[in-house]
Amino acid sequence: MKKIEAVIKPFKLEDVKEALLKYGITGMTITEVKGYGRQQGHTEFYRGAEYVVEFLPKIKIEVVVRAEDVDGVIKAIAQAARTGKIGDGKIFVSNIEKVVRIRTGETDEEAI
Repeated sequence: MKKIEAVIKPFKLEDVKEALLKYGITGMTITEVKGYGRQQGHTEFYRGAEYVVEFLPKIKIEVVVRAEDVDGVIKAIAQAARTGKIGDGKIFVSNIEKVVRIRTGETDEEAI
C-alpha cells in the first residue's frame, strides 16, 4: 500500500476530487496548508502599503491506495491539477505498513 500526498492550488481541488472519483478513489483527506517552493511567495498591496506574502495557501490531498494503482492515481491528480504555471504543486508517494479500520477491525487492503 502507498500513501499519495498531493499539494495543489486551492481552486483545483474540485477538479482533482472528480478525477479521483472517476479513478475509483472514494476516500481522501483534505487539509488547508500554506507553503512555497520556487515561486518564493509574492508581493501584494493593501491600503497603499506593499507587503510580501511568503507562504501561499495550498490544499494537501492524502489518499492511500494499492501499490498497483499508484501510477494511475498520480496521473489523474497531475492532469487535473495542472495549470502550466509556477506553483501547480507536488505529489509525494510513501510506503504504508499497516491500515486498520477502527469500526470493523479490518486491516490493510480490506481497510482502504
